[in-house]
Amino acid sequence: MSRPQPPGPVKLLVGLLFSDFGVQQEILSALSNRFGPMDFLSEPVRFDYTTYYDKEIGPGINRQWGSFFHLVAPDMLAEYKLWTNQLEIGFSRNDRRQANIDPGILSEERFVLATGKNFTHRIYLRDGIYADLTLIYQKGAFQALPWTFPDYRDPRLLHYLAVLRQKLIFQRDKRLPRKPS
Repeated sequence: MSRPQPPGPVKLLVGLLFSDFGVQQEILSALSNRFGPMDFLSEPVRFDYTTYYDKEIGPGINRQWGSFFHLVAPDMLAEYKLWTNQLEIGFSRNDRRQANIDPGILSEERFVLATGKNFTHRIYLRDGIYADLTLIYQKGAFQALPWTFPDYRDPRLLHYLAVLRQKLIFQRDKRLPRKPS
């Protein structure tokens, strides 16, 4: 028989899509006000994997990833997605989003995004929010799955996540990074 154990804390991350750098700054400020100080923010890179967001966000979309210093409980993911959905609505103009904010949680074993869209590999959490198993950690690195979006396969992100995974381990367990076996 398995004995239920509470999960350890995880790192909260956000993936941000935007075209207006003024909106980006305001959203980053709002995120920090809600979740505390950021401990990582990637450089914005051109998002050219799809035109799906162009009608809403506009041309010249950038992708940026960030994480927060304070560790969080993994069962809060749905709440974070509901809050970021409201933030997106607050920054909308003429019923068009100015940004897309995808919260996710990083553990030693996986990276999970929150989404409002159901699909075969997604697990329902609550209030219309699903957990998307996006990446798994195996053989010393994060590995994409058949359904992983192209921007979440980006080698830069995989590198950032590996570094943030080591930071998580140190923050949580005070274990120093070691060479993968």
